[in-house]
Parts: sequence; structure tokens; C-alpha cells
Amino acid sequence: MAADRLESVTELGKHRLGRHSTAELNPALDDYQLADALVREAGTLALLMRQAGLEGRQKTSVSDVVTAADHAAEAYVLEQLRRCRPDDGILGEEGSAVTGSSGRTWVIDPVDGTYNFLHGSTYWCSAIALKDSSGVVLGSIFQPEEDKLWLGGTSQPSTLNGEPLTTFRPDAAGAAGAAGAGRSVAPLSELGAATYIHPTWLADPLCAMPWHAAATSAASLRMFGSGSCDLGRVADGELGCWFQHSCPEWDWLPGQAIVLAAGGAADVVRVNGLDWFLAGGTTAVRQLRAALESGSVG
Repeated sequence: MAADRLESVTELGKHRLGRHSTAELNPALDDYQLADALVREAGTLALLMRQAGLEGRQKTSVSDVVTAADHAAEAYVLEQLRRCRPDDGILGEEGSAVTGSSGRTWVIDPVDGTYNFLHGSTYWCSAIALKDSSGVVLGSIFQPEEDKLWLGGTSQPSTLNGEPLTTFRPDAAGAAGAAGAGRSVAPLSELGAATYIHPTWLADPLCAMPWHAAATSAASLRMFGSGSCDLGRVADGELGCWFQHSCPEWDWLPGQAIVLAAGGAADVVRVNGLDWFLAGGTTAVRQLRAALESGSVG
């Protein structure tokens, strides 16, 4: 199946064959087409490398790991962007940093959810965002083993595998499935919230108190280990809302762009010296913010 998906990308450019084939992309692709192709190629490359056998290396903790696939996928995206968008800046999780002259920057997460990836879970993805001085412009997220690609931005409404997302439309089903309710107005108390918090942070009351306040305000909790996969599912309605603290740009911007382009809401609030990142419907995001702020000690 991975080979079939990789073959489908060959129409976008000329393949360079090696142990793991990757496409040389066409610079004439528009930004959305380029983002689509980049995450498809990077995700497929990582998957093929895992199938061939990988070992991980710890970065900051047992659950914060990196593999050769992370580095190879980021190197591929870096190479293609430098060729296809030579004036743009580039920022990658695994160390890529290119200063551009265009005022635009591509933000890369070659494998989001590396702990899941390394342990054989399907819940990981490749993600990319484009930002400029006004903020995030577009995001693209590809979950290879589920064959799901979310794409959206300021000039293109969000899609999942090319199909428009309608989660936040006024006529969409609400949390309980009632026609006309709309996810945008559904209260937090009726929604499942996706989140992530490392166990060590639960020992810090400045973090644990706001997290607990938000977590206990939701109908249920989900903790899957890939923020971009979570945010794609907030955009398509599979998850109700999402919150997490201290997100680097590569964990936040791709999904933020897609949620916003789907008609959802996103916010950042600082509580007890930590930035909390929120996404979902308008009502849920407002209530998440209030719950987090109720855990402030200042």
C-alpha cells in the first residue's frame, strides 16, 4: 500500500531511485500542491525506512526520541524546498534552519509522534506549514498508515483527502449529532478533548493546576501522542477540541492552519508562565481558555 501511494506522487515530479525512492518535485507547483506532495513523500519515506528497521535515540526523555527516518525525511523536504522555493526560509524540528529573503518560512515536522512511530503505532504523521508576517498561511498533514491527508489555509478551505471539511458549518451535526447544532457552538462539557502532558509536568502545580481544570471540564479525554494528527481530527470532527502547553511551531502551525481553514477557532493563552495552545469550536476554545485561566496562581 505504501508503494502504491508513493507511485501516485510520481505524477508531480521525477523520481530519483535509491533504497527509498523520493520524488524531485516540480517548482511550478503552487504552495498547496507543494505542501501536499512534500508531506506525502516525507511520510512515505519514513514509513518505508521503518519497515526496513530503525532504532531510536533519546532527546530529552524516554518518550522524546528521534530516528534516522526523522532526519532523512527532513533532509528530503529541505532539499526540495531549497530547489522549489529558494527565497523562502525553512525551520525544521530536527535542526534545519534557512534564512530566506521572501518574508515567508516553511515549518517542517518530518515525523510528528516519533515515539508512536518507533513503537509500531499508526498514529504519527508528517506535517508542514507556511507562515509569513501575518501568521500561518497554510498547513498540510499526512498520516501515511491511515492514508489521510489534511490540507488547508487562508486561500483554500480545509480538506481531508480532497473532500471539504464541514465540521464547523452552522448546519453540521452537533456534539450529540443533532442537526443544526454545529460544532462551533457545542460546549466543552459535551466534547471529548485531545491533549498531551508529559508525566513530569504533572508534578509541577503551575502546569498541573490549569491542565486539571481544563481536563475536568471536558466530557472525555484522549491522549494519542501526535498533536498534528489530533488537530487534523479536530478539523474533521473526529475529536471535539484540543489543548496542550509549550508547543513549538512545527507542532502547532500545520494543525492551526487546517482548523482555522475549516472554520474552527484557535487561541494561545499564557497561564503561570506557560503558553497553552487551544483549538476547536468557538465555544469550546473560549471555555478551555477560561478553565486554564482558573488554574492561575497569580
